[in-house]
Amino acid sequence: MHEPHSIVPAESAPEPAAAGPDSRTLKRVGIGAAVVALAIVGAGVATRISATNELRSTAAEAAVPTVAVVNPKAEGDGNALVLPGTVQAYNSAAIFARTNGYVRSWLADIGDRVRADQPLAILDAPDVDQQLAAAQADYQTALANQRLAATTATRWQALLAQDAVSRQEADEKAGDLAARSALSNAALANVKRLKALQGFTRLSAPFDGVVTSRSAQIGALVVAGNAAAQPLFTVSDTHRMRIYVRVPQNYSASVRPGMAASITLPEYPGRTFPATLTSSAGAVDAQSGAVLVQLQAANPDGALKPGAFAQVSFKVDAGQGNGMTLPSSAILYGNDGPTVAIVGKDGRVTVKPVSIARDEGSTVRIAGGLSPRDRVVDTPPDAIRTGDRVEVQAPAAGRGAANGR
Repeated sequence: MHEPHSIVPAESAPEPAAAGPDSRTLKRVGIGAAVVALAIVGAGVATRISATNELRSTAAEAAVPTVAVVNPKAEGDGNALVLPGTVQAYNSAAIFARTNGYVRSWLADIGDRVRADQPLAILDAPDVDQQLAAAQADYQTALANQRLAATTATRWQALLAQDAVSRQEADEKAGDLAARSALSNAALANVKRLKALQGFTRLSAPFDGVVTSRSAQIGALVVAGNAAAQPLFTVSDTHRMRIYVRVPQNYSASVRPGMAASITLPEYPGRTFPATLTSSAGAVDAQSGAVLVQLQAANPDGALKPGAFAQVSFKVDAGQGNGMTLPSSAILYGNDGPTVAIVGKDGRVTVKPVSIARDEGSTVRIAGGLSPRDRVVDTPPDAIRTGDRVEVQAPAAGRGAANGR
C-alpha cells in the first residue's frame, strides 16, 4: 500500500517590487515644466519687446535735434549804409633828396607844423660844389671865346665893306661867332643845372602841413635816384581830409556826389565827424565788386589822422531793404542761394530762400520775406530740410529773443 505523498508546502512567492510613479503623475510634471518654460520664454520675449520699444523711443527722441532759434530784428536805422573807410591827408608829399650828399642837419621832426618853403634838412654835397666851380670856369672860357669871335666877326664885316677881304672869309668869321655863342650857352646851361642841384641840398616843405615821417639822420649818406631809398620826410596837409570808401555795386546808385555822411573813429567813441561825398570813380572794381568814392571832411583840431580806419555811414534810399537783420550764422548757403530754416508751431522746419541786402559781417540785412515773429534756426545743420522735426532749445536767462516751442 502506497504511502500517501506528503504535501510539501510551496515556497512563498516573492512580493512584487514597489510600484514607481504612475503615468498621470508624470504628465502633470511634464505639463508643469512646460508651463514654467513657456513662462520663462514669454517673460524673455516681453522683456526683449519692451527693450526694443524703449530703444526705438530713445532713437526717435534722439533723431529730433535740439536747435536754438532767433527772431529777425527790425533796425531803426534800416536805411543807413555803414562801410569801412580809409582816412588820407588832403595833400601828402614824400620828400626825397635830389642830389647825393650827407645830412648836415635836420630842422623839423615828426609832428611839427611847417610852412611852405620852410627848410627841413640841409645836405653837404662837396662834389656838386666842385662840379659847379668847374662849370663856371668853363662858362667863363666859352664866354671869352664868344666875345673874341664877336669882335673878329665885326672887324671882318667892316673889311668886307671896303673889299679888303673876301665874303667867304667874312662868313667864316660869322659862323665861328655862332659856334662860340652856342658853346657859351651850353656852358651856361650846365652852370644852371649844377646850381639847381646845389639848391637841392636844402630840403623844404612844399606846402603848409605837418611832418608825419622823418628818416633823416645827421651824417647819413643820401644817394639820389635809389629806388630802395626811403623819403627823408613826409609832409601832410591835414586842414582837410580825404576819406576813401568802397561802396558795393548794389548800393552804388544810391550814393552820389554832394550827399552828406558821418564818420566815426574807434578812438573817439560817441563822436561823429560830418563829411561830404565829393567824387566817385564811376567804375566797378573787378576784384572787389565795389565802386571807390571820395569824401572830404574838415579837420580843424587834427582829430582825423592820415591812414586811420573809420566807419562811414551813408543815408541811402529806404527801398534798399526792410531793415530786418539776422546773425550771419543763421544763413544757410547752398546751390539755391542763401536760405533760412524757420520753425513752425508744430516743430516742423520750413527752409525758405532769402535775399541778402547787405552783409555787415556778424549780421546780415535781409531784403524781405521775414517778420519779427519768425523763429529762425541759428547755426542750422547742412542736412536740414523742409518738414524735419526739431526741438527748440529753451532760451537762456536774460536772452532778448522770444523763443518757444
